[in-house]
Amino acid sequence: MERYKMPWMLIFMLLFYSCNPGSKETISTYNIVTTNFENTVTIDGVAEPVRSTNLVCPRNVDAIITFLIDDGTWVNEGDVVCILEDNERKTTHDNLVIQLETAEAELSKVKADLQMQYALLEAQVKNNEADTEIAHLDSLQLQFATPTQRRIKELELERALIEKAKFEKKLHALNIINQSEVRKLELNIQQMTNRLASAKEILDGLTIRAPRKGLAVVATSRMMWGAKLKVGDNVWGNMTIVTIPDATEMKVKMMASETDFRQINENDSVSFAFDAMPDNIAHGKITKKLPVGQPHKRDSKVKFFEVEASVDSALQLPESGLTASCRVFIKHVPDTIVIPQIAIFEEDSLRVVYVQRNKKFEMRQIATGLSSSKESIVSDGLKPGEVIALIKPPSAMIKGKTLLPGIAEQPQVDSTATDTSKIIPIDTKSIAIK
Repeated sequence: MERYKMPWMLIFMLLFYSCNPGSKETISTYNIVTTNFENTVTIDGVAEPVRSTNLVCPRNVDAIITFLIDDGTWVNEGDVVCILEDNERKTTHDNLVIQLETAEAELSKVKADLQMQYALLEAQVKNNEADTEIAHLDSLQLQFATPTQRRIKELELERALIEKAKFEKKLHALNIINQSEVRKLELNIQQMTNRLASAKEILDGLTIRAPRKGLAVVATSRMMWGAKLKVGDNVWGNMTIVTIPDATEMKVKMMASETDFRQINENDSVSFAFDAMPDNIAHGKITKKLPVGQPHKRDSKVKFFEVEASVDSALQLPESGLTASCRVFIKHVPDTIVIPQIAIFEEDSLRVVYVQRNKKFEMRQIATGLSSSKESIVSDGLKPGEVIALIKPPSAMIKGKTLLPGIAEQPQVDSTATDTSKIIPIDTKSIAIK
């Protein structure tokens, strides 16, 4: 029996003290001081350059990547970063080369034919001139000829003159025809030359070189979500392949939830803490908010909104791609009374706190100002040095009630009342009720 005596004694003592109304209950408290109120939200972000040089696939090209520099490689001006292959463009270029060679050969042939015709016609003109000269010499003997012979010589001279005029017209017409035909072929060759130069420029553009030195960042593939471009991938006109960021000015891009997005405003201050640079603290401001949300993932109803912030000051500018914890300061009020939200209670539609008075607590009405999810500014009802409870004290520990001046407490209604005539008014003449 002796060995069972001790447990029963312990149980009796526990029951005695737990049921003893005089036992003290520990209430967590909070000391009122003036401090700075800060309503902030924290969002993850990624550092990006404000300006970048994008190396893109040439226009009107549908190509395959045959060479691509490694992501994050440092390049100098003129270095080859990517080589593309477009079989259709190569075939077009080769066909234009053949067509141009054919056109140039055709021009040479036409020029030779026209020159030969011109030479033959010039020979005929010279023969005619010789005949005309002979006819003029024969005309000196006409004075000794018979009238018939004289008439024959005159007709021969006229014929020679007519033939001369005809040959001169043919020569002039042939010259015009030569110029027109040659000009037509030359224009065709010029067009082909321009097309060939354009095709060659496109082919040369398939070898992409760095226009300046910097860090080469391979672009994200449009075919595979989140994956970088690689050799063998298909790219097309104006598609970004490699980006060379300008590291002299950086920004941070954030994806905010709809709730955070509504609270954030342009020009709000931001502080950045970079995961890879824990000692590097940077500061900036919100510069841009995009109102169109993006689904968190495919077919998701949860949307995130893009927000950009400048990096105005930093111990060291972050590198592109570094992740950051971004603390956005939505509201900032210096030197004010701030208390935790858990210390504020609703009593009869009034906001109250429980102020410690010796070993008891007084219920006191307060007026609040700006609030966050954790804290609230108290604009009236508290002063520095006072102590408030963080949990609602038991009724036995609450002694007294204080209302703000000029604010009446809501009337109490008798639980047995069936009409408004049984409403019991509360005397509000006294500010403190004890």
